[in-house]
Amino acid sequence: MTRKILRIDASARRTGSVTRDLNDQLVRHLSDQGPVDVTLRDLSSDLPHVTETWVGANFTAPDERNDQQRQILELSDTLVGELRDADTVIIGLPIYNFGVPASLKAWIDLVARVGETFRYTENGPIGLLEGKRAIVMVSSGGTKLGSDLDFATQHLAHVLGFLGITDVSFLTSDTYEAALAEAA
Repeated sequence: MTRKILRIDASARRTGSVTRDLNDQLVRHLSDQGPVDVTLRDLSSDLPHVTETWVGANFTAPDERNDQQRQILELSDTLVGELRDADTVIIGLPIYNFGVPASLKAWIDLVARVGETFRYTENGPIGLLEGKRAIVMVSSGGTKLGSDLDFATQHLAHVLGFLGITDVSFLTSDTYEAALAEAA
């Protein structure tokens, strides 16, 4: 069976990026274990931020959206589709100023959509993306994972869980060999 992987690169650096290198090596490692189909989503290109017009389109019933609203949500629909289709999500997470890069936050805002990736119930929200695995390759420049200064991994774990992805592993660049063994 072919494993469907969504690879997300969040580093602003295209060359010399630790997380991109780790993602490359992790994808190769996983492909050595069996066939993979990899969708690459590079967030270093400008993703739009959520605007009032986007919110209006998102909260309009799909069958009532006009052409402009459908066009505004087109990229978001694509990103949600990539996430839905994946069995495994690999995220390269450089920690910038103790948090996630702005590009990753923009991606989160575009995929966290009521009725698409989560729904509200009388008991609170429920994620709709259950049964997926996320492997987050982290490079922090000195911020220790799980420390009081690590806001990035806590934030990302919460968001992924909110979407229904609760099988999440955070692996650091300084334990690369152990990371590959754990990711298998």
